[in-house]
Amino acid sequence: MRCFACLMLSLVLAIPAVAQDTATKEPIEALKPVPRDGWWVKRHEEKLKAIEDADNIDVVFIGDSITHGWEGAGKQTWEENFAKWSPLNLGYGGDRTEHVLWRFEHGELDGYNPKVAVIMIGTNNTGHRKEKSEDTAAGVTAIVEKLHEKHPETKVLLLAIFPRGAKTEDQLRKLNDGANAILEKTMKDKDYVTFLNINDVFLTEDGTLPKEIMPDLLHPKEKGYQLWADAVTPKIKELLGE
Repeated sequence: MRCFACLMLSLVLAIPAVAQDTATKEPIEALKPVPRDGWWVKRHEEKLKAIEDADNIDVVFIGDSITHGWEGAGKQTWEENFAKWSPLNLGYGGDRTEHVLWRFEHGELDGYNPKVAVIMIGTNNTGHRKEKSEDTAAGVTAIVEKLHEKHPETKVLLLAIFPRGAKTEDQLRKLNDGANAILEKTMKDKDYVTFLNINDVFLTEDGTLPKEIMPDLLHPKEKGYQLWADAVTPKIKELLGE
């Protein structure tokens, strides 16, 4: 009887500690769909209109400013390599995973059936709030799973988050590399996903990121977009069955 009383007392004393731990555990921001404002809203509306007007969209690119840049520094390369697939660019400068999730919930996956989705997102999660690699990877995984839920026949080409910072020891690059390592393992169990790490095409042998590829050590210039296209075009063709 005395042992039973001691056990019950231990359980009662443990409850506040468990409750406190649960209460103080912060939710992962990367998983909470949220919108932005200003030009971002206008771009979202324009993309919904583009989807509505399109006869066909075979390939969709999803991401942040680096994907957005296919409409800028990468425009000519985009036309030369991807135009034949009636592509849609859903890249938004400054987006984090939570913004993509919001866009998915508000029409950007509706009204078309892409054969291939190319996803590259996460560097603003690690860059803007120095988010843990685990949280960034969770946000990217949520994007992949949400897309698959909406379009189960679409093949996903998930690209490793691109390198940033001049050297391999750069803090933000390490965060990106950590997320990439997690994603590579996570995606192995998803037969609809091809995980592709093309980061070496941007780097020198010692891991340096040259400014002639990414002048600000984050965003590609024309040469960087050509390297990107050269690295992914064969895989996109393969996924399309060409």
